[in-house]
Amino acid sequence: MKKNFYVTTPIYYVNGEPHVGSAYTTIAADTMARYKKTKGYDVYFLTGTDEHGQKVEETAEQKGYTPQQWTDIMAPKFKDIWSKLNINYSDFIRTTEERHKKAVKKIIKKVHDKGDIYKGEYAGKYCVSCETFVPENQVVNGNHCPDCGKELRMVKEESYFFRMSKYQDALLKHIETHPDFILPRSRRNEVISFIKQGLQDLSISRNTFKWGIPIDFAPGHITYVWFDALTNYLTAIGYESNPEMFDKFWNNAEVMHLLGKDIVRFHAIIWPCMLLSAEEKLPDKVVAHGWWTSEGEKMSKSKGNVVDPVEQANRYGVDAFRYCLLREVQFGNDGDYSTKSVVTRINSDLANDLGNLLNRTLGMYKKYFNSTVTVGSTKDSFDEEVENLWNEVVADIDNYMNIAQFSKALESIWKFISRLNKYIDETAPWTLAKDENNKDRLAVVMNHLIDGLYKIAVMVYPCMPESGQKIWDQLGVQKDIKEAKIDEVLGWNLFTPGHVLGEAQPIFPRIDMEAMLEADKDPMQVDPELKIENPIGIEDFDKVDIQVVEILSAEKVKDADKLLKFKVSFGDHVRQILSGIAKYYPEPEKLVGKKVLAVTNLKPRKMKGEISQGMLLSAENEKGLKLIEVDSSIQPGSKAK
Repeated sequence: MKKNFYVTTPIYYVNGEPHVGSAYTTIAADTMARYKKTKGYDVYFLTGTDEHGQKVEETAEQKGYTPQQWTDIMAPKFKDIWSKLNINYSDFIRTTEERHKKAVKKIIKKVHDKGDIYKGEYAGKYCVSCETFVPENQVVNGNHCPDCGKELRMVKEESYFFRMSKYQDALLKHIETHPDFILPRSRRNEVISFIKQGLQDLSISRNTFKWGIPIDFAPGHITYVWFDALTNYLTAIGYESNPEMFDKFWNNAEVMHLLGKDIVRFHAIIWPCMLLSAEEKLPDKVVAHGWWTSEGEKMSKSKGNVVDPVEQANRYGVDAFRYCLLREVQFGNDGDYSTKSVVTRINSDLANDLGNLLNRTLGMYKKYFNSTVTVGSTKDSFDEEVENLWNEVVADIDNYMNIAQFSKALESIWKFISRLNKYIDETAPWTLAKDENNKDRLAVVMNHLIDGLYKIAVMVYPCMPESGQKIWDQLGVQKDIKEAKIDEVLGWNLFTPGHVLGEAQPIFPRIDMEAMLEADKDPMQVDPELKIENPIGIEDFDKVDIQVVEILSAEKVKDADKLLKFKVSFGDHVRQILSGIAKYYPEPEKLVGKKVLAVTNLKPRKMKGEISQGMLLSAENEKGLKLIEVDSSIQPGSKAK
């Protein structure tokens, strides 16, 4: 059996910040990596950012940066959020790295030398957002992308094509002979149906923009998205630079790609065809999860219902957030994220089931044996039932994790937790403790409980790393749970006589559902008698983008008595804003370093030959107009809400 394991997330596009969907994929991959380590595997876990393409080039230009400068600003944001969500990746790859450029050049040359790349011309519809050409039979709503719904552009240009159609039959055969290659099975059926409609050759180059990896045999052309983006999975494990590592984690490893269902075709069709042409092994599993809604509605910035993973982790705790994401929905299905479901899950599963089991057990062991492990030998059928269930649970968890069914695996763990809670009621330690003759039997019962908690800590650790460690700490286990192996906790009597247990401390405090739901509501209570001139709805206010900016320079505009010209920083870019407040600030240079509020989504306008890209907000008092300053600790770019 292979004991090397390689798990990946997609590389995330730098034009958008991490959201609950990308957090879900990355937490799942982190959980999988940690689980495989507890099974004794040598694990490599890859995530990263996709940094090339027309959309990046256009966005960078709009913000006044080079594409490289823009990606250098955005990529660290992903690293920061993954750190806050306790993501322990092996490598974070950026497609602008030299190692990746070399790997892309290598695979393209290999495919080209085989005769699978040819020169042609593409004329058709293109989605800039998805970086994909859309065949006419897939266009929706007149002229929109079937994946993101955005309007398509007509493109006609010289292009190099990959003979993907050549590998249609070989790919179908591979899918049919490897039933777990595409998971869940519903996605597998979808992909097979798509392939049987007939694969078309794939455009793999562009020559109308420059931000990409040049193709050596095609001057003026850059590598179009998929030969660039997908190759990252090979780059990170030494495809071009480290043959020994590549052999270990690709050729002799179980390889699993985790991703969202919107990109399953790229990973289950284009990617394996590329690998077949390059004569490289195909990944073992391509696993696609569903989409998330919020309170039953599609997430949208305009609706204000986008789930911020860091805000939710701060609200409930990182481990609780990770648990709720993986437990609430079967991996592969769409899911709905709601305050009610999260709070219910935390109170029921974490506080009641696991938290109470830990607190009750340690409390009783302290009361009956002064927290010191004592041996016993008197067993009965209840003990056997618990032991047999544990064996079933271990096997079930492994089966579920091998097909990335995280929710089912966690359900199995909670089946064991529930059984131990029932075991307490069945064996009634408080009754046994009343009779000295039952001391031996009491020790057996209590040892089954602390052994069970020891095992549970190892099993919940991949999903909830901090909680697993806290359980071990309270059990007095002097060991880093990162070193835990499932094989070491398969048996019983895990504690040596005389071992001293720790003190019980709540790990999962209960959450007040009513208070949490109230906090989600709009706190503004409107008096029906209150008269408001020109009232607007919240949707109107949402159209106004107000941000904190830092003044970098301030000076009068030539030949304009009223205007001041400001250079202001948003943290990731700089803009110029004009303001008619010169009479109130005769020494404008003293404003440098101040942080003020600005409306930032006004249409640019020209005044006295100068461009203004926003409006600084001010308030009026008896002395005139004054800029609205904010606390110096607030970072430029922060939004006013």
